[in-house]
Amino acid sequence: MLTLLLKEFRSFFNSISGYLIISIFLLATGLFIWVFPGNSNVLDGAYANLDTLFDMAPWIYLFLIPALCMRLFTDEKKSGTIELLLTRPITDFKIVLSKFFAALLLVVFSLLFCLIYYLSVYYLGNPVGSIDVGAFWGSFLGLFFLAIAYVSLAVFAGSFTDNQIIAFLLSLILCFSFYMGFDYLSDLLLFQGFQTEIINLGISEHYRSLSRGVIDSRDVSYFIGLSLVFLLATRTVLQSRKW
Repeated sequence: MLTLLLKEFRSFFNSISGYLIISIFLLATGLFIWVFPGNSNVLDGAYANLDTLFDMAPWIYLFLIPALCMRLFTDEKKSGTIELLLTRPITDFKIVLSKFFAALLLVVFSLLFCLIYYLSVYYLGNPVGSIDVGAFWGSFLGLFFLAIAYVSLAVFAGSFTDNQIIAFLLSLILCFSFYMGFDYLSDLLLFQGFQTEIINLGISEHYRSLSRGVIDSRDVSYFIGLSLVFLLATRTVLQSRKW
């Protein structure tokens, strides 16, 4: 499994895709934090915080992660190597996990570069270090778990087709549905008595909870459980080719 994981991870940097994903994420967040004028700009604001990063990152990842994951299974299916891969002495679930962790590792790389923003704001604050450290690390952890959920959803969506564009669109729709769809669904009159329960099914509520700096086991369990469900569902999709 480790060999396959490293192969998948290296493939991101054998082409421009890996560099492009990291660059676009850092450029987009950097522009909102430092360049574009307004309340989102740290230099224009009255407080030393990185709320802009954690407000914008879920929306940026909403497009970047499907773009990153759209080729994980489509290339294998289009070239016919998926059949060879499934006959190797490795379980279908380990194949899914290797692709999942390879994509997640690249996303983590982009997140680690964001620590530059933290150090910048930390030392720009007056006095130095006036940033809310607890809120930052809670939000940072929340963004990591959100990335886990997005990657698992994108891997699942991509397992249905050999077309990268279709895989991207399916991933985008699925990620958006779980991020904001349940919030919109809860506003319908039909579900007025179950608003809290429906909202709790979505990603955004648990992401906001972690962003407050309080690590709740229910939020962590939600992200891990959601990812595991869709990774197992991806394995089922792969196994269906043998039926």
